[in-house]
Amino acid sequence: MIRKLIPVMLLLALLITACDLPFSLPITITPGPTVTDEINIPLPDSDRPVNLTLAFGAGTLSLSPGSNALVSGTATYNVPDFKPDVTVTGSSVRVEQGNYKLTGIPDFSKIKNEWELKLGAAPMDLTIEAGAYKADYEFGGLALTNLTVKDGASAVKLTFSAPNKAEMGMLRYETGASNVTLSGLANANFAMLKFNSGAGNYTLDFSGGLMRDASVSVETGISNMTLVIPAGVPVQLTVESGLSNVNVPEGWAKNGNIYTQTGSGPALTIIVEIGAGNLTISR
Repeated sequence: MIRKLIPVMLLLALLITACDLPFSLPITITPGPTVTDEINIPLPDSDRPVNLTLAFGAGTLSLSPGSNALVSGTATYNVPDFKPDVTVTGSSVRVEQGNYKLTGIPDFSKIKNEWELKLGAAPMDLTIEAGAYKADYEFGGLALTNLTVKDGASAVKLTFSAPNKAEMGMLRYETGASNVTLSGLANANFAMLKFNSGAGNYTLDFSGGLMRDASVSVETGISNMTLVIPAGVPVQLTVESGLSNVNVPEGWAKNGNIYTQTGSGPALTIIVEIGAGNLTISR
């Protein structure tokens, strides 16, 4: 009986504590005039590979190739505290959205925060840290040696429409409850892809030209997960799940929880751990 009461007591304690918090819901942020800042960051004067980190909060983020510098573009916002800060330490560059000190939950419909940035052709490790946001990433033709994306609830389209010009060691994507589509992944030229997510809708599209054998690890919660794998690509897919539905196209073989597609050329080895949900393999 005492054990059954413990969760109730803890919940009551949290509610009582919450009542004492100086936290009002919602709050009103009065936007200022809309400001557009030009961003132009030269390539660091260093012999070491560049480490570029983009730290973004809520809003819209657009990235594409085409800069003659390391990073160039614009940041448009109407909250002065959102002005981006740029820090350069040796070969490491960090572009970070300024912080707004919240005293409650803001009305984001009145807030404007948009980054439209182009990235240069120099080899780089790219890290993106973001909150609840929308993003459109085009990385085709860049030279990414590693790529990490960590975000919250988001709507993201990430594409490699052309081959990555460097061998990528790790492509890591970690997200909350989101809608994410990664396309042209074979063009990313990664050795290892790790995708970790909460509930949501996700598509990993391995179209493009696979240049070497690659491994993929997917861990997701209650979600709809689609893997787009072209015909003719050798694949071994292991599904670790108890409650999900797995749908594969004709031509795939099944042995227990292992699914295979025969083909020629570089191969994909994929392990998917999925909670209750749907896993669909398509071409």
